[in-house]
Amino acid sequence: MISLIRRIIRAFAGPDPRLCWPESHFQSVMSELYRRGGERHESGVFLLGERRGGRAVVRDVVYYDDLDPHAYDHGVCILHGESFGRLWARCRERLLEVVGDVHTHGGGAGQSEADRTNPMVAQSGHIALIIPRFARMPIRPKEIGIYEYLGNHNWRSRGGWRWWFFLSFKEGYDGHF
Repeated sequence: MISLIRRIIRAFAGPDPRLCWPESHFQSVMSELYRRGGERHESGVFLLGERRGGRAVVRDVVYYDDLDPHAYDHGVCILHGESFGRLWARCRERLLEVVGDVHTHGGGAGQSEADRTNPMVAQSGHIALIIPRFARMPIRPKEIGIYEYLGNHNWRSRGGWRWWFFLSFKEGYDGHF
């Protein structure tokens, strides 16, 4: 009976979100990405959190240029190898893992060829968000590009009208699955 009720709810409300991120934290990260890029170049951030049962809860973030001061030297996000050592060390310190990444584009939120062929974390299930207009406000949910890495340089687009099915911006979410 419970299984039937869950199926009925999902038919109307969509599946459980795959990425849970409090809206106020999301907004502050968008403001910081905009500030760091200054409408001159891309900027980005890793989302750190916990995974359980196919869902990830964002607990913290690490900006690309905090890991690699030269990450934006070419106008796009490029991280050098040693920056990933710093990222993994930070994850170990905080007992978290990378659950996704976010970076900005000057125009729309489509994946570039470089994005498709160079995932920031090449692990199946990794979620990459692309924010249009260098994260200049307002950011409309339907404009966010949401891409799930499937492995072997293959991605599935999760953006557009389906975005609520994969992101949850519930304020005060306590992280319990």
